[in-house]
Amino acid sequence: MSRARARVRSPYKVGDTVTGTTYVRAEDRIRVTPERVSGIVVQVGSGWDGVDADAAYLWLRLTCGREAQVLIRGAERVTP
Repeated sequence: MSRARARVRSPYKVGDTVTGTTYVRAEDRIRVTPERVSGIVVQVGSGWDGVDADAAYLWLRLTCGREAQVLIRGAERVTP
C-alpha cells in the first residue's frame, strides 16, 4: 500500500495582483528582452506539484490588455 503524496499548491491564485519579470525563452532573447510587469493572474501554469517547479509560471493580464508570462519563483504579490 503506497501513501498518497501531499499536493503542493501555487502561492498565487487567479485574481491576485502580481509583479514579476516576463519569461523569455533562451532562443528568443536575441530579439526580446525580459521586462518587469504587474498584472492580474489569469492562469497558473505548469510546474506545480513537483514537476518542473523551477519553470513554473503565471499568466498575467496587464493594464494595457495584453498578457504576459512570468516565472513564479521571481514573482511578488502586490497588496492593495
